[in-house]
Amino acid sequence: MVVSTRLILCWIELTTVSFPQKLRVSISIELEGVTNVRPADDDYEYFFTVMCSSCREVHPKTVGLNRNASALSTINTTQGDEHEISGSKGSANFVWRCTNCKKEHSASFLPSAPKSKSTAPLPYSNSSQFSSFVTLDCRGLEFTEFHLRRGKWVCEGEDSGKAFEIDWDELAQEGEERWDDYDEDKGEAVGVSELKSKVERA
Repeated sequence: MVVSTRLILCWIELTTVSFPQKLRVSISIELEGVTNVRPADDDYEYFFTVMCSSCREVHPKTVGLNRNASALSTINTTQGDEHEISGSKGSANFVWRCTNCKKEHSASFLPSAPKSKSTAPLPYSNSSQFSSFVTLDCRGLEFTEFHLRRGKWVCEGEDSGKAFEIDWDELAQEGEERWDDYDEDKGEAVGVSELKSKVERA
């Protein structure tokens, strides 16, 4: 009985621990005459579908993470560069409590490339090929989908270097799933389409 009780206690302790998991977000975009596609600024909000690793419940609404400003959650919203983790001296870019099992989990951005200290997203230039975008340290949660077509992005003319801005929210309101423009310096049409993303263990 004593042994069984100890085993049960050990099992309970293990199920309440938020084990770290490193996830890599990769993106694929079809480029027409442009390169260096990336979020417009450091305050870009990254939207994900999140799943609790403890009870495997998928949250019905998307959640937002911000590398520098407040990380928005559908559970609560707080201000500040990072959020404190309950019962810990640590902090994270995103702290979330599962509405089903009530456990608290967190996630933070990691350097996007080896030997780099920057958590900034990697610009996209390889048309129609999946390339690493951002990396995240997740504890107790998993991001199952990255919603790429959100917010403002920028890109440059492939040969001209001309700067362009892409507002995906505005395009979505117009029912558009691609961006098209004209590079006057080069004298040709440019575009961005076929946006895809995948989240996998790094």
